[in-house]
Amino acid sequence: MSVRRARALVSFAVAGLLAAGCGASGPQFWRPAPEATFANPVFEPILADPGVVRAEDGAWYAFGTEDDWGDGAGSRPVPVLRSEDLVTWEHLGEAFERRPRWKDGYLWAPEVIEHDGRYLLYYAVSVWGDPNPGIGLATSDTPEGPYEDLGPLFFSDEIGVANSIDPSIVTTDAGLHLVWGSFHGIYVVDLSDDGLEVVSEPVRIAGDAWEAVKIEPREDGYWFFGSLGSCCEGLQSTYRMAVGRADTLTGPYLDRDGNDLEQSEGTLLLEGGEEFVGPGHHDLVVDDDGQEWLLYHAFEQDRPTAPSGAPRRVLMLDALEWDDDGWPRVRGGMTPQADEQPAPAVATDE
Repeated sequence: MSVRRARALVSFAVAGLLAAGCGASGPQFWRPAPEATFANPVFEPILADPGVVRAEDGAWYAFGTEDDWGDGAGSRPVPVLRSEDLVTWEHLGEAFERRPRWKDGYLWAPEVIEHDGRYLLYYAVSVWGDPNPGIGLATSDTPEGPYEDLGPLFFSDEIGVANSIDPSIVTTDAGLHLVWGSFHGIYVVDLSDDGLEVVSEPVRIAGDAWEAVKIEPREDGYWFFGSLGSCCEGLQSTYRMAVGRADTLTGPYLDRDGNDLEQSEGTLLLEGGEEFVGPGHHDLVVDDDGQEWLLYHAFEQDRPTAPSGAPRRVLMLDALEWDDDGWPRVRGGMTPQADEQPAPAVATDE
């Protein structure tokens, strides 16, 4: 553990004790004191392509792409983490007791939502250069699993979208929608009420520069957060994040200058800096004060590779703010924050 990381955890723990008070009896509504801080990364050695869901127990559960962490356990298909504060994460195990076998390949880019009292896990199965990746679906009664695999939602060749990976779910008043794609266009389809089937034809909403897209519905429209560049080349990675906006879910999505994301690479949100490079493939979460946060992966400059040889993509957390013109920005600048910063606000009864 780095000195910076250790110092951040101590600061967070001390601040929590101060906020809770000493010698008080009975349940209390607790919130981290203003001086509570943390520093990136919030989990290591690896949690790539994080998908995050907040469960009924108040904790956040994060799911990652299959990787070998280099600890002798071998490849971990969809590792699952749990956190009560978005800063300290515990590895619980893996989402599946038995690996899905409907296609050979690695399990990539999990997306988990709670819907009608159960948890739905969407994931991709692929290898590098795969001519026919697929997106699968699994369910569980609990956020940590184990998840029961239901098989493929679709394959690339049957949906007509090359490189069908990186699923994400958008919930609107009209129901559930699946957004997906990687460097062969970004697409959206409607799902059935239970989230288990595709019920519309795919609509292309962005160009070939994009992957790992999440769409956030807000009062002022639909916000497109996506990744561009090379994700996995260590310190040579050019991964970065950019944004666009549309009035409707199916677009057109435009950058800040009014250019369509079919051709534009969007308005830059986050790129590599001095201590962390290759930031991207994120999820959005909200703390108990309504503050939005980006959870994403990046490479540390001083340790880009795990002992297994796998790209060491650590889990990062940075606050998302909105400027006076209504466009998002990362608090502190356009690069991953390396210094201590205010911790998320979390309410508990302890």
